[in-house]
Amino acid sequence: MRPLTVTEDSRLSLWLHVREFAVPPSMIETATARRTVGDWAGACAAAHVDIDLNLRSTARTHGRELMARVRDDLRHLAPDLLRWHMPRIVPDGLLRPGLTVSLARYLPASYGGGATVHLVARTPPAWAGAGQRISLALWDGSGAGRHPHPRPNRRFRLDLHRHLWDARRAGELRVRAGAGDPPSQDPGVPLEPGCAVDRWAAEAWTLLQEEKGDAVAVRLGRRRLLVLDLTAFPEVRITTAPTRGGRSALPVLPDAATWVPPDLMLLRAGLIEADRLHPLVASALAPDHFPSRPPRTGGREAWRLVECRGARHRIGLVDGVLVPLDHDPAEIHRERLLSALTGTPLPCLRVIEEAHRAPEGLPGIRARLEHGDVAGALAAVEDLLGPGAALPEGALRGELEAAARRRVAHGRFRTGLTGPGKESVIWPGQVPQTGAKADHARSRRTTSR
Repeated sequence: MRPLTVTEDSRLSLWLHVREFAVPPSMIETATARRTVGDWAGACAAAHVDIDLNLRSTARTHGRELMARVRDDLRHLAPDLLRWHMPRIVPDGLLRPGLTVSLARYLPASYGGGATVHLVARTPPAWAGAGQRISLALWDGSGAGRHPHPRPNRRFRLDLHRHLWDARRAGELRVRAGAGDPPSQDPGVPLEPGCAVDRWAAEAWTLLQEEKGDAVAVRLGRRRLLVLDLTAFPEVRITTAPTRGGRSALPVLPDAATWVPPDLMLLRAGLIEADRLHPLVASALAPDHFPSRPPRTGGREAWRLVECRGARHRIGLVDGVLVPLDHDPAEIHRERLLSALTGTPLPCLRVIEEAHRAPEGLPGIRARLEHGDVAGALAAVEDLLGPGAALPEGALRGELEAAARRRVAHGRFRTGLTGPGKESVIWPGQVPQTGAKADHARSRRTTSR
């Protein structure tokens, strides 16, 4: 196995972070249970996917035939799998903001309508991205109200990659990812690490079955564009796109077909076990895998050791509160009074106070909050400090309060009560920015691989 390049290593480190925090196992388990009993709306709720469509209204506007097709797709939608595969950005692996992704296209000829209708998944703009929620809607070209980019993005589209959200076709991932493809020949042009050049010809041909022409554009990052000429398919000629003119009219190879899926890269690099992948992804990429260990529970020791005045003392949870176990109540009361006068608390008390202000698990708690896993973050806090802990001023309390404020901002976006220029959100470590310029700056970040 060849050594990883610096670029590959940074990308895989990011995707390991995403796989740990972005789609927690509890979300997958709940969404799957609801989907398998036919409760697609409940599955969406479990996966933090909002529903901005109404099937009755769809039947009135576009006819019952289209409504039936949309309902069938929604019944087989795995919203947790969709979240797993949605485009993300560096440096935190958050959902790409302000994006509209086509999941399915319903052509007029297939339902007797007058316009192509898309089932789309949308992400809110960056300033309203708290909770990392996704919304489902139908788009027929008539706009989408509050969303800054209602039209389906040409580069990020999943209607040609239904295996990334449709549970019926999840098994296609192995072939579409090129998991068993032989090494490719020299493409003739330098390529970035992680390019799925082995699959470009087949994926481009699939794209051209719906788009006119005999060439497609391949976007590699923000500043690089290639052209795939399929005139002599299956032979493909790869060239660098001209700096001006001609390239915008070409169909764009979907991002999901441009790069090797991160899960396959993680498996090949030996950085992740199939147990930690989404079950539908694991069954496709590692069909011979059998779980070798039970799922991680995240539990901690019943008590921890602290060096306290020349002895090793224990601190642990008692009645839901973190307390010193080797000091009697009278001694603790006396030490608290002394520390109020001298400012030098007992080492056991100092460790508990520090744990409440900035616990050792704060980075993981912060990551869960950023990715919208509030329940997981609160469970981690309870695991560290106990369910009865009262949080003093400090980093931990600040993170929880900031997350609550960001969720309020997202709710206002959903109801149309606020927007860029009215009220915005300051993310931890960010310089305050408002308005469309701030949204554009975040959405232009390079998509992570």
